Amino acid sequence: MPYFIILVVLLIIASIRQINQYQRGVKFTLGRYTGIMEPGWRLVIPVFQSYTKVDMRVRAVDVPDQEAITKDNISVRVNAVIYYRASAAEKVVLEVEDFVYAISQLAQTTMRNVVGEVELDELLSQRDNVSERIRAIVDKLTDPWGIKVESVDLKDITLPEEMKRVIGKQAEAEREKRAVIIKAEGEVMAASNMAKAADILSGSQGALHLRTLQSINDVSSDQSNTIIFAIPLEVLRAFERFNKPKNTG
Repeated sequence: MPYFIILVVLLIIASIRQINQYQRGVKFTLGRYTGIMEPGWRLVIPVFQSYTKVDMRVRAVDVPDQEAITKDNISVRVNAVIYYRASAAEKVVLEVEDFVYAISQLAQTTMRNVVGEVELDELLSQRDNVSERIRAIVDKLTDPWGIKVESVDLKDITLPEEMKRVIGKQAEAEREKRAVIIKAEGEVMAASNMAKAADILSGSQGALHLRTLQSINDVSSDQSNTIIFAIPLEVLRAFERFNKPKNTG
């Protein structure tokens, strides 16, 4: 009798399995799925039962560089990182052999397909939208596997060298165009302000003379400046009249 008790105790000890908080256990009895093992100590009878642990935490997997051709026939290399977690432990074990490998392959194929549906400008300027499209497709296709795709981030988009030079020249041309536009707008504003100032000065008696005196005062503050006065012709003619000899005859 004591031997039997000892044997039972040893059997129970040998049957204890620990499931951590971030895990779920998929139990099989005689090869058939019989339930999910929650976190804690659980009994798994040797020989008759077995189990597989499934990590329920979010997992990040790099999607290797992929050669793809955009909608406007530009060859690019793209890579990404995909974040996902197991939402149904039994499906992860029962529906797919190696879900990590399967998701990686699916993400690669989807990424090439989505990149082929957009033009290069959209791929570069709307990277978040492209990433969301990839995530939605992969998430839908992995639902039967018990996988929930949290997000997909495009990390790098590598262009051919000749395309980089073309984009650089285009950006430089855009900057020059913008600079010319800004300069022209500034000249238009300056001309408009000068025209308004001229109207105001011409409309006020003595305003032009006062502005001239103010300008002379500003210039004369620097001793290195040479000031040349433009004398009106009327003044010169007046001097000429004074210098002419009087007719005494």
